[in-house]
Amino acid sequence: MSDDIVIQAHDLHKVYRLGREIEVHALRGVSFTVRRGEALAIMGPSGSGKSTLMNILGCLDKPTQGEYILDGQPVDQMNDDQLALIRNRKVGFVFQSFNLLPRVTALENVMLPLRYAGILRGAADRARAALEAVGLGDRVDHKPNELSGGQQQRVAIARALVNHPAIILADEPTGNLDTQSGQDIMDLLLRLNQEQGTTLIVVTHDPEVASQMQRILHLRDGRLHHEEVRAARPAPPGGRPHA
Repeated sequence: MSDDIVIQAHDLHKVYRLGREIEVHALRGVSFTVRRGEALAIMGPSGSGKSTLMNILGCLDKPTQGEYILDGQPVDQMNDDQLALIRNRKVGFVFQSFNLLPRVTALENVMLPLRYAGILRGAADRARAALEAVGLGDRVDHKPNELSGGQQQRVAIARALVNHPAIILADEPTGNLDTQSGQDIMDLLLRLNQEQGTTLIVVTHDPEVASQMQRILHLRDGRLHHEEVRAARPAPPGGRPHA
């Protein structure tokens, strides 16, 4: 696999078995690659397979059939412990509901992936730097209930970045935010994609969010229905022009 390819998915199938006789085919032979530093959206209606694909890309699940290589490592043959390890090292998650621990500070929330990875030395400094990168250097000691929704999502993005993952996987990252806060979060994600070269994959049903990405994969009935390459777009505030 070329060094500039961070994700290689080949003929991914996922079958869920309900009882002895019922099979649900969530993915039916999905293949694509993602280049390092790319900004990609995955779209599709309910039941299209986008959530199943997100779980596989995030190493939360394995395909029933097919090959998935993440940053040079074949994922489809891994056991649960190996999946947990690569998930912590290679994937940064940003969820619609933020998923912050309510009783600890922003700094402590961002430090969690480092602690799971057994990284203690310098963890606080790395977490503080991640918070500064998302514009929250002055909120490190605040708990989630002391932050706005947009600020909480920035904490979640800092947490996703702190381990320097191969990909940031964002699931409806603006879904719980008002229009302006949601656009601020997209501007931030795209700026980080541009300035840090972080590969960004956004799973969304929102065409406005998807239109800001370099490429869109459209899923339907478990298959890759079509692929859309976007034209150049203006830079977000404080960022460079998007490719």
